[in-house]
Amino acid sequence: MRRASSVDLDAVAPLFDAYRRFYEQPSDLAASRKFLSDRLEKNESVVFVAETGRVAVGFTQLYPLFSSVSLGPIYILNDLFVDPTARRLGVGARLLEAARAFGRGAGAHYMELSTAVDNPAQGLYEANGWWLDREFLHYELPIREGPKPP
Repeated sequence: MRRASSVDLDAVAPLFDAYRRFYEQPSDLAASRKFLSDRLEKNESVVFVAETGRVAVGFTQLYPLFSSVSLGPIYILNDLFVDPTARRLGVGARLLEAARAFGRGAGAHYMELSTAVDNPAQGLYEANGWWLDREFLHYELPIREGPKPP
């Protein structure tokens, strides 16, 4: 488990593209690679990659934000994906732990994530200390026309 950099784009981009397909977006490997490249180049996100041998089998991407209520930094765990061949081998848990350790080291007050209501990874999140927020509702406002975001 390690933090990814621009040298990892060719390994992580196919996983990112598969993640997007999981959320019913069309495959676009070039756009996926460009998106990741832009985030890393501009230091707009933190990506961790999980490898088996020298093969990338999972990733997670964190975005920095700030909380006005807690008066400090927070991170959104926006993306987490494990290749189907590597699921149930602890890869997801290791990615979540890498994210948690990074958040602690960065002085984050907390981390949050959103996932589809039918995503089986909910059990993984809860088994690793994440809890379902039953106090606040999550709303979205579409700005661009097109399919509703996941």
